[in-house]
Amino acid sequence: MRIALYQPDIPQNAGTLMRLGACLNVGIDIIEPCGFVLDDKRLRRSGMDYLEGVDLVRHTSWTAFETRRRANGQSQGDAGQPSPGRGGSVPRLLLLTTRAALCYTDFVFQPDDILLLGRESAGVPEEVHAAADARLAIPLRPGLRSLNVAMAAAMVVGEAVRQLDAWPR
Repeated sequence: MRIALYQPDIPQNAGTLMRLGACLNVGIDIIEPCGFVLDDKRLRRSGMDYLEGVDLVRHTSWTAFETRRRANGQSQGDAGQPSPGRGGSVPRLLLLTTRAALCYTDFVFQPDDILLLGRESAGVPEEVHAAADARLAIPLRPGLRSLNVAMAAAMVVGEAVRQLDAWPR
């Protein structure tokens, strides 16, 4: 499983998600451009010393990310790291969005799924929304818009890891 951050705005959230990825052995993809410099001290502060243990792949654009995802995991990415996919299948792209009808706890996760999180300020554009294989929501109290992106990701990744019995051992 991987978490993909679409053009993240807030370095503290990105750092927190990198820490989550390192702790749960979940890879992180960052789709640029970011709203901050990736070596930002706020990113390092929230990620602490866990950042060295994260499987991090940077993509120069949405197009670069999608090209790589659809390459069936056989090619090298922007920075020469192995692709997130395994076994020749295209990993499913799961968009976490407030516009979804399907609750994440009703979804059956697969080991190679990629959970896509939009920008904190704007979500994702329609092109990206349309590319998702599934759209998942976290039910909220009426009148409230959304959770913090890192909190939302932790909830969904926790459910995926639980379903897959993929806890680090």
